[in-house]
Amino acid sequence: MTEFGLAFAPLAPLWLIGLFAALSAALVVAALVLRRRGAIFRAVVFCALLGALSNPSLVEERREGLRDVVAVVLDRSASQNFGDRRAQTEAARVALDQALKGLDNVEVRFIEAGEETGDSEGGDGTRLFSALNAGLADVASERLGAVVMVTDGVVHDIPPSLAAANLKAPLHALITGHDGERDRRMVLVEAPRFGLIGKDVVFTAKVEESNGPGDPVAVTVRRDGEIVSRVLARPGEPLKIPLKLAHGGRNVLEFDAEPMDGELTEINNKAVAMVEGIRDHLKVLLVSGEPNPGERAWRNLLKSDPNVELVHFTILRPPEKQDGTPIRELALIAFPTAELFGKKIVDFDLIVFDRYSNMGLLPPAYFDNIVKYVRDGGALAIVAGPNFAEPDGLYYTPIGKVVPARPTGEISQGPFRAALSAIGERHPVTRDLPGSQSKPPAWSEWFRQEQATPLRGAAVLSGVKDSPLLMLSREGKGRVGLLLTDQSWLWSRGYEGGGPYVDLMRRVAHWLMKEPELEEEALRATARGRELTIERQSLSDQSGKARLVSPSGKTQELALAPAGPGLFRATVKADEFGLYRASQGELTALVNVGPENPLEYREVVSTPEKLRPLAEASGGSVRRIGAAGTAAISMPRIVAMRDSPVYAGSDYIGIRRAEASVARGVKLTPLAVGWFGLLVLLGALIAAWAWEGRRAGTKDAASGA
Repeated sequence: MTEFGLAFAPLAPLWLIGLFAALSAALVVAALVLRRRGAIFRAVVFCALLGALSNPSLVEERREGLRDVVAVVLDRSASQNFGDRRAQTEAARVALDQALKGLDNVEVRFIEAGEETGDSEGGDGTRLFSALNAGLADVASERLGAVVMVTDGVVHDIPPSLAAANLKAPLHALITGHDGERDRRMVLVEAPRFGLIGKDVVFTAKVEESNGPGDPVAVTVRRDGEIVSRVLARPGEPLKIPLKLAHGGRNVLEFDAEPMDGELTEINNKAVAMVEGIRDHLKVLLVSGEPNPGERAWRNLLKSDPNVELVHFTILRPPEKQDGTPIRELALIAFPTAELFGKKIVDFDLIVFDRYSNMGLLPPAYFDNIVKYVRDGGALAIVAGPNFAEPDGLYYTPIGKVVPARPTGEISQGPFRAALSAIGERHPVTRDLPGSQSKPPAWSEWFRQEQATPLRGAAVLSGVKDSPLLMLSREGKGRVGLLLTDQSWLWSRGYEGGGPYVDLMRRVAHWLMKEPELEEEALRATARGRELTIERQSLSDQSGKARLVSPSGKTQELALAPAGPGLFRATVKADEFGLYRASQGELTALVNVGPENPLEYREVVSTPEKLRPLAEASGGSVRRIGAAGTAAISMPRIVAMRDSPVYAGSDYIGIRRAEASVARGVKLTPLAVGWFGLLVLLGALIAAWAWEGRRAGTKDAASGA
């Protein structure tokens, strides 16, 4: 196919050519008005000059026609897995491929979009138009004959207008699924990201239904996999649900609506919230015996944290001084022992006894309160001094019921270096302590240790002749830590290089207060993108398999490989978005892959209405191709059409014949330069001169006669 045209390459600026054209036109008009017989030839000369300045060329193009492009976008998102939608989509793909191949001069492009192809991480939902733009990035818009989308109609990136979509061809949507689909979904209207431990955190939830009965729905609430409450919710009405956070760090909360008969899926019956538990001003009670350097180290450590509210009870009278002075007269200000060790003892997050000896200052009932406090979930730390093994030592009070070691009465005097025990190398409190990697550890020496026989718990640090130095024990719902030396302050003072005093004491305190990251027997699950990591923390030197359950209920067994002392890990690729549950024995861990409540699952009922405005504005159409209970589809005919305002009918969809082409060769023939232009210009000048000379001769002859 050959096409002809004109092209101009001006030899002077356009404004100069325009000025010359205006002056030429004025001179020609003036000559015509004055009836000058050479005006026509002058006009021809001026036109020839203008043509020469414009430098016109004859363009001869050899063009090749291009095939019309029809884009078929296949929705492969997770919502297409429900019912027969996947099979209907595949059947539509085959039918479209056959029908479009039967048309001449048509190029078919199949574009797959959705989570399975990695186009979305779940938070953005189904983005068919983004996939369409990417798939047609190398295609000129003039070549596009039609766009056909095979989808359930729930698309989350629909442009607001035809202009925003930049569509110059009809859009046809073929909707999978069927009329009358039912679904129930749980929606979190308000979910805080942080909350105070032990305080109510209020969530606003709502149950929504499509084609449901509208009756009240039972909602089960779980915290870290354990049921904490059950409530009734009426569909469409917001419901306030107060919950308490059990621990610091991540709390996984699930809101699960009971299933509805005949609904598409139960995967969106659950809503998940991840809430970080934080402590509001840790309350610590520090009870110090006789003044000692360790007292100042404890106080400095606790006061360095602005989040700690410290109550310090110090006994200034040494045990050997007994002068009969009434206890109430030993302090300038009466210390509220009855209040602190009575009803307010439960307000403390941690109680520390530092070299305390029983001198009758605290009655046995107060020690009984402390024992009850521990067994009900409290935290107790004991720093033992030389009096620990004496009859008035703390072990021989009622607190001895929860102390994890019994004193032997022997005190080791002389330098020794603390070291990690075999269990301590695997325990998260002491594992990887700075300086512990070398043998012996790069810590300064201590000079006194109280010898004791372990009764329960684990010795994570050892001292003289591998005897227990730091004991950690569980007692009822609470925890007890026992340090069998009063020389740890040497580390804080930097004696001979010191040691990891702050790290050790903080880890011990946080373990006593049940910090999840320091649990010695724990199962953890984390997600990075689609990669799931299951980690088992154990004091044992081996670990069994873990069980992983996907959001859809698929189960797999994972072998955990050693990853360090006390650590075992397995990594697996997640093929679904949502809440995964890992378990091993009584241990459970929850982790969410993708967004907590994926946009893809918020609406799963198929609909033709979302795409209808844009499709009809483009001249296209929207229609269902599926029916309930079958994978069979009803496909429209496909016809090729010239430009038309509408490209669809009751039983057909049309593609626009774009008739686009591309130039394969161009030939330029100059028209106003070279010999041809010069001859035209000279001919015009000679003709004008001859005409003017003839007229002048005629006038002279007439005047002579």
